Amino acid sequence: MKRTIITGTGKYIPNRIIKNDAFGHHVFYTEDGQPIQTPPAEVTEKFRQITGIEERRYAEENLTASAMALEASRIAISDSAIDPETLDYIIVAHNYGDIQTGSIQSDAVPSLASRVKHHLGIKNPACVAYDILFGCPGWLQGVIQADLFFKAGAASKALVIGSETLSRVIDTHDRDSMIFADGAGATVLEYKEDAGDTGILGSAAQSDCTVEMDFIDFGISYIPGCVENHRYIKMKGRKVYEYAITQVPAAMKGCLDKAGVSIADLKKIFIHQANEKMDEVIIKNFYKLYGQRVTPEKIMPMSIQWLGNSSVATIPTLYDLVKRDELPDHHLQKGDIILFASVGAGMNINAVCYRY
Repeated sequence: MKRTIITGTGKYIPNRIIKNDAFGHHVFYTEDGQPIQTPPAEVTEKFRQITGIEERRYAEENLTASAMALEASRIAISDSAIDPETLDYIIVAHNYGDIQTGSIQSDAVPSLASRVKHHLGIKNPACVAYDILFGCPGWLQGVIQADLFFKAGAASKALVIGSETLSRVIDTHDRDSMIFADGAGATVLEYKEDAGDTGILGSAAQSDCTVEMDFIDFGISYIPGCVENHRYIKMKGRKVYEYAITQVPAAMKGCLDKAGVSIADLKKIFIHQANEKMDEVIIKNFYKLYGQRVTPEKIMPMSIQWLGNSSVATIPTLYDLVKRDELPDHHLQKGDIILFASVGAGMNINAVCYRY
C-alpha cells in the first residue's frame, strides 16, 4: 500500500544549558503588575514541581531559527539518503521567524523555508518552500499537509521542520518565561508504493478561535512602566491547562478511531512537551475515554525536564531522540503504532497516528 513514511530525522539541540537557578535573580510580577513577594528560589522550585523542567536550552548568540533549522535538515536529509534536489516541498513551522540576539524584531521575509532551501543549495524551482504558523502544533501540521499533498498527487517528497528561539521573545519578569526554550527538529517524508504497513494511518486537527484566542498571545511586560511597544510571548497557564486536558484527549481519540487502530496496540505517544503534569493528565484522560483507568508504563517519552518547551521543535526532537535510542528506557521497534499529538496558540490541536 502507498503511504507517507518518515525516512529521515534530524535535530539541533543548542549547547547553552540554562538551569532553574539562573532565574534566581529575576524579579517576577503578576499579570496586573504586582510584585511577587515569594522568594525566587521558592518560585523556581514550585515551577519545577508543576512543569517538571529543571533546565532548558537557549540558542547560541550567533544562531537564528533558520540556522538551527538548516542544521537539523542536513542531518535528516543525510539520514534519509535522498538527493535534496528531488524534494517537492520544504515546510518550516515557527512562530516568530528569525530574531537576532538583542533584537525584538521578527524577520520572516524571505520565509525561513526559502532560507533553508538557499543554504541547502537546492536549485530545483519545483521545490516549493514556505512557512507555516500554527502555534506549537506547527511541525505536526506540516506533516499533515505533506501527507495531503502526497495523496492528492502533488508531491512525493517533503522536508518538514520545526524551529524556534523562544528565549528571544520572553518577558523575564513573567514566571512563565522559565518554560520556554530553543531548538530545531526536521523530518524527511516520502510517499512510497512499497511502504507496506508502515506510515501515516490517520490524522486529525482542529482550531478553537473564540474565547480561546488569547490563551497564548503577544503582550507587554508585566513590570510597571515597561516599554509598551515591546511585545513578549504570554500565556494564561490555567486556561491552557483546562482546555488541553479535555480537548487534546478527545482529538487523540478521534485520530486513533479514524485510523481504525485499537488503543491496546498503541506503543508510544509523542506529545508536545509543554508541561509534565499537564501531559500526564492528558494521557490519563485519553485512556479514560476508552474505559481504561491505568496508563501503560513508558507510553509517553519526555524530554521537557532538560530541554524545556521549544514549541514546534519539541515533537520532532523527541521522536529523533527515541528513534536513535538516545532517551533511556524508550525504544521503537518495526511495526510499533505511535501517536503524535500537540496543542498550542490558536488554540490549535492536531494528532497523527503512525506505524513505525
